[in-house]
Amino acid sequence: MKPAKAALTGLLALLAALAAGHLVAAFVGLSASPYLAVGNAFIDLTPSWLKDFAVSTFGTADKLVLLTGMAVVLAGIGAGAGLASRNSPASGSLVAVLLGFVGVVAVATRPDVGALAVLAPVAGTAAGVYVFRHLHKEARESASRRDFLITAGLAVTAGVVGQVFGSRTDVEGSRRAVGDLTPEVKAPEIPVGADFVRDGTPSFITSSEDFYRIDTALSVPRIRAEEWALRVHGMVERPMVLTFEEIRSRDLVEETVTLTCVSNEVGGPYISTANFVGVRIGDVLREAGVKAGADQLFSTSDDGFTAGSPLDHVLEHGLIAIGMNGQPLPAEHGFPARLVVPGLYGYVSATKWVTDLKVTTFAQDQGYWIPRGWATRAPIKASSRIDRPARNGEVRGRTVIAGTAWAQPRGVAKVEVRIDGGPWREAQLGADVSDTTWRMWRVELDLRPGSHTAECRATDKSGLTQDQARLDPVPDGATGWHSVTFTVE
Repeated sequence: MKPAKAALTGLLALLAALAAGHLVAAFVGLSASPYLAVGNAFIDLTPSWLKDFAVSTFGTADKLVLLTGMAVVLAGIGAGAGLASRNSPASGSLVAVLLGFVGVVAVATRPDVGALAVLAPVAGTAAGVYVFRHLHKEARESASRRDFLITAGLAVTAGVVGQVFGSRTDVEGSRRAVGDLTPEVKAPEIPVGADFVRDGTPSFITSSEDFYRIDTALSVPRIRAEEWALRVHGMVERPMVLTFEEIRSRDLVEETVTLTCVSNEVGGPYISTANFVGVRIGDVLREAGVKAGADQLFSTSDDGFTAGSPLDHVLEHGLIAIGMNGQPLPAEHGFPARLVVPGLYGYVSATKWVTDLKVTTFAQDQGYWIPRGWATRAPIKASSRIDRPARNGEVRGRTVIAGTAWAQPRGVAKVEVRIDGGPWREAQLGADVSDTTWRMWRVELDLRPGSHTAECRATDKSGLTQDQARLDPVPDGATGWHSVTFTVE
């Protein structure tokens, strides 16, 4: 067999295996797709330093990079298996079985699929072996280009059909059916002067489309509100299960909250603010009756992600949110429901697609990121960043330096700026909206032409000024003063 045909045989067999697995996964749970399951397993096994590197390097495109890298590696394996099997299909068949075994293990260890999920990688393995042996035989008997094109077409069709059927849950229809969410208690109006957009800061309220996203799973769970339920159990007197309508029928409150990702480097973008509508976690848990000795609220997502929050903090500050910026939660941000807890980094509090709340202890249960080297308790640190001028930017005329500061839930009392290591100068603060939100700032300076470096630091309302020491996000959030070098012309 010619090398080109041999490599193509391996590639098409691999494509057929992935497509068949994806098609079957459409009926047993899309997370069972071997390609997605192996990718999710890789994410779960990724050490903290590599995860932090991926987020800081690729941002929210980290999962696309992972999937692309997997595709390249698998293509190499498929082509290599074909080349190694030019005289006999045995080697290629063995590679297909081994890859199938990896897929079975990956699916079997997923927390968000049922027992039938292993049918997807099994079907993929069977299809891969069959297609490989069939094409190998045809290629040795002078198969035409048409045979390969038909196989490729069938594989692509199977994959597309699997994607269409796997995504058939009408989440958007369910969101539309929710209708208006009218809170009993509305968030205060954002006052004029809360941001300095004209000077370069973000708008005070982040649109749902621009709100940052950091997820662990490769696919967004698709859940209809009509089929969703929240289990409340553990160290409570009265366990309960709440439907979406039961949540919605309670007294809803609206709160303006800034959420922050622990992966944010100094000056990073993973922070956003929105108006969230929901019910207070404290009201639900007090109704359930928290038992003495409990110190953690352990939340679980539909996709298997878990987070452990300090119980005393969520009793005071947490929301079970069902709305965001006047609409039901977008699917990407947790529809039908998610947790919103100001003052804690997202990895211990902001569980999206939440389906389970367990009142427990930190000694009993550990959230997803804790065994991976992250801190158990993660209060948000006082931080600030410079939004304008941009790094290595140019300024003409009078210099305006503007930025953002945050210290939820303590609030920001002061932001200071210094130029070229000189004395600190207090910045003008935007209107104070809430201690659970960020605060914008600006300062206007006359600077001589040339290169300058600006630094900023925030002080919260407890009197604590952000730490100068530059530390990485692991294990409990980055520290350091953000600096920007720019040129005045």
